[in-house]
Amino acid sequence: MIPSSILKVFLPSVFSFVVGLLITPIFTKYFYKYKLWKRASRLDNDVAMSEDFKKIHNEKIEIGTPRVGGMIIWVSSLIVILVMFVLSKLFHDPILSKLDFLSRGQTLLPLAALTFGGLFGLFEDFLEIFADRFKLFRQGLSSKYLVTMVILLGLFASLWFYLKLGMDYIHIPFVGDWHMGLWFIPFFVLVVLGTFSSRVIDGIDGLAGGVMAILFASYGIIAYAKDFVDIATLCLVIAGSILAFLWFNIPPARFYMGETGMLGLTLALSIVAFLTNSVLILPIVGILLVATSFSSAAQIFSKRYLGRKIFKIAPLHHHFQALGWSREKITMRYWIIALMAAVVGIIVSIIG
Repeated sequence: MIPSSILKVFLPSVFSFVVGLLITPIFTKYFYKYKLWKRASRLDNDVAMSEDFKKIHNEKIEIGTPRVGGMIIWVSSLIVILVMFVLSKLFHDPILSKLDFLSRGQTLLPLAALTFGGLFGLFEDFLEIFADRFKLFRQGLSSKYLVTMVILLGLFASLWFYLKLGMDYIHIPFVGDWHMGLWFIPFFVLVVLGTFSSRVIDGIDGLAGGVMAILFASYGIIAYAKDFVDIATLCLVIAGSILAFLWFNIPPARFYMGETGMLGLTLALSIVAFLTNSVLILPIVGILLVATSFSSAAQIFSKRYLGRKIFKIAPLHHHFQALGWSREKITMRYWIIALMAAVVGIIVSIIG
């Protein structure tokens, strides 16, 4: 007989995948009807753009392809959560009641991060899409406003962990828990910022979707191994929604994730990492996020202070493009690395 916890974890993820597939044609219709893509290419706005970038740049990425596809991920996840919650309350069936995974202690905070991050990211996407209507925001919100917002969200979440959950420690694999006291709060904010900075991985058809699906699936396994069944269910529901998005995002992409997808996902991922007390596993399973953030930061530092570039183009996946790798080759190899990194991270989490 299948354990009820296994049913609870995996059945909603299948449901989220199906819901995502069903709602996508509806969303796509309106994405194209209202032309939810940038009105101008970056090549039009920046004459100093490098020759390497001009060679790999495809204007259809920015003009003609909607950039708010990430809505499908958090909307389908919310639909599944609400349906499971309502069914468990309306019908007093033992099986349906066990499928409800909305809990204050485990899933409320990452769900809030996913939703609020998605909505704020959608606002940022709209500012860029309708730049001609928002005279003060020609290029969307400036980086300092985005970073400030993420810091505030991270600060709120860290205070929730510290004051509400009484958490001031992180688990160091093979060593044990390390109590950080008040230092837990700035460390939490730094992790949120670092994860958020990796959102620039969304730059090639299918790349971000595949990597993020693997990341959430791996944290679903980690959470289940640690007996956080509701968190495990939420992670796999998000993974299922991402796979539905990915169905339409593989080359040629029908739409792109945009800030509404990446901001919500990166915020939720960092919250899940802390809730499962496995935040130090995040750099392992998310090695590609680390590499992406590092490549961008290193490029900026080198250009500003050393007067030269480390990579042909940053972030890293565009560097590979400039070297002549095809988009498909980069995407497939990123998926392979993400999968192997996830396996290593899961093993370290379980035995450490």
